[in-house]
Amino acid sequence: MQQLILTQPDDWHLHVRTGDMLKTVINHTARQFARAIIMPNLQPPVTNTEQALCYQQEIQKATSSAYEFTPLMVLYLTNSTTIEEVKKAAESAAVYAFKLYPAGATTNSNQGVTDLQAIFPVFEAMEKYHLPLLIHGEVTDAEVDIFDRERLFIDQKLRVIHQSFPTLRIVLEHVTTREAVQFVQEAPPNIGATITPQHLLYNRNAILVGGIKPHYYCLPILKRETHRLALVEAATSGNPKFFLGTDSAPHMQHLKENSCGCAGCYSAYGALELYAEAFEQANALDKLEGFASFYGADFYELPRNTKKITLEKTDWQVPASYSIAKGLQLTPLKAGETLHWKLKD
Repeated sequence: MQQLILTQPDDWHLHVRTGDMLKTVINHTARQFARAIIMPNLQPPVTNTEQALCYQQEIQKATSSAYEFTPLMVLYLTNSTTIEEVKKAAESAAVYAFKLYPAGATTNSNQGVTDLQAIFPVFEAMEKYHLPLLIHGEVTDAEVDIFDRERLFIDQKLRVIHQSFPTLRIVLEHVTTREAVQFVQEAPPNIGATITPQHLLYNRNAILVGGIKPHYYCLPILKRETHRLALVEAATSGNPKFFLGTDSAPHMQHLKENSCGCAGCYSAYGALELYAEAFEQANALDKLEGFASFYGADFYELPRNTKKITLEKTDWQVPASYSIAKGLQLTPLKAGETLHWKLKD
C-alpha cells in the first residue's frame, strides 16, 4: 500500500502549553487534526470555565488561519472544585470534560486531588450533567513500584469510582498495561481509553538499554513488551472503546536532558505517521481510520469529521529539534530517525 486516505482524525489527549511553546507546537496538531482535547495542567492550572475560555482564545490566536481546528477545553479537578463549577462547565460551549490528576502523579499535578472520596459530590454532578471524567490512572504512594501504579489505581480507585457512579462517562487515558486493557474491555460502553503512539511503538527497553534516553520517558512509564503487545491488540481490534490520544507533551530540551528530567514525549509533529507505523507493523492499517477518526468522536458524542487526509508511503527524516525562542529547543520523539509514512499537505 502506497497511499492511505482517512477521514480527518481528532486527538483526544493533547498538551500544548502556553506562550512561545504553544506558538511552536499548535500548528503541528492543527495540520493533522480537526479537534483536540486540551489538557489543563498549566501553571497555574485551568480550574474554571472562565480560565478555559481565555486559554481557548489563546490557542485559537496561535493557530494558523490555514487550518480549521477546534480546541476542546478541559477543567482540572482539585479538592476545591464545586458542583456549581460543573454546572457552569456543562452549560458552556467550550468545556467538554474534567481531568483527574492524583496529586503528584505527573507534570504540574501538584494541585491535583488528594482525597477521591471528598470529591464524590463533584463526580455525582458530572454524572448528572453528562460530562466525562478523564483520568490519569496512577497511584502515587511512594512505596509502590512505578511499573505497578496503573494496575493498582484500577484495582483500588477506578473500580470504586465506577461502582459508585455507574453511568459516569470515563476515559482512562494513555493506558499502558494489559490489566488496563482488560478493565476497559470488560466495562460498559461509558468507559473508554486512549492509547499513545509511544506506548504502541516502544517498551521500557527504549528508555534504559544503551544508556538512559530521557526523550522516551513519559508517565505512565513505558512497560514490558507483554503490555505493549496488549495495547497494540486493543488499538487494532476495531473495539470502539479504544481511540487515539497522543498525550503529546512538549518540554524544553534542557528540562528533559536534566539530572531530574521531566516526563513527556513530543509526538504531535508526526502523530499520524507514528500511529501508521505502529498499525502497519501489526498488519492492521485497515483499522487505523476507526481508531483515529471515528471512535473518539462517537464516545464524546460529537459528529464525525467529513474532510479527508492522505498519508503517503514516503521516507522522511524527523528533525533533530524544533526551535522555540531565545535559543531554546524542543526534541521530538524519534529525533533524527526515519519515518516511512508522511502526511500529504
